Amino acid sequence: MDNYINLIKLSVGTDSVEQLDEWQAMRRATAHADGLNRHVTRMWPKRADDILKGGSIYWVIKGLVQCRQRIVRLDEVTGEDGTRRCAIVLDPSLIRTQTAPKRPFQGWRYLPASDAPPDLPDHRQGEDSLPDDLNRALAEIGVL
Repeated sequence: MDNYINLIKLSVGTDSVEQLDEWQAMRRATAHADGLNRHVTRMWPKRADDILKGGSIYWVIKGLVQCRQRIVRLDEVTGEDGTRRCAIVLDPSLIRTQTAPKRPFQGWRYLPASDAPPDLPDHRQGEDSLPDDLNRALAEIGVL
């Protein structure tokens, strides 16, 4: 049994894994001295210790879980309004997963390791995303 927990989050405004990767690469080059991206959220995960035992953030793109990133650490940051926030610090590598349909939701949610879609095999990691309709149809019948 896995002793860690993942997070799942909508990647709003993103059309593909490639677009998410390009956006994050641009941010890494300019935003932080350590070269790691952060997703800042207003809620601090109550299960932070379990996340840091090997958890990832799974990205939902256009209604489908399509990739994940390993969570490196959780940093406390202060928002412009003075509120304490959580910066989820992410490994730069996007790891493609088997696609899985996911309905819209607000914020992030916990995703047990047992419920997370498996990674695609190494030889498929460099593939371009399939067209949305085909990707969704294959995910709905459990092919991808």
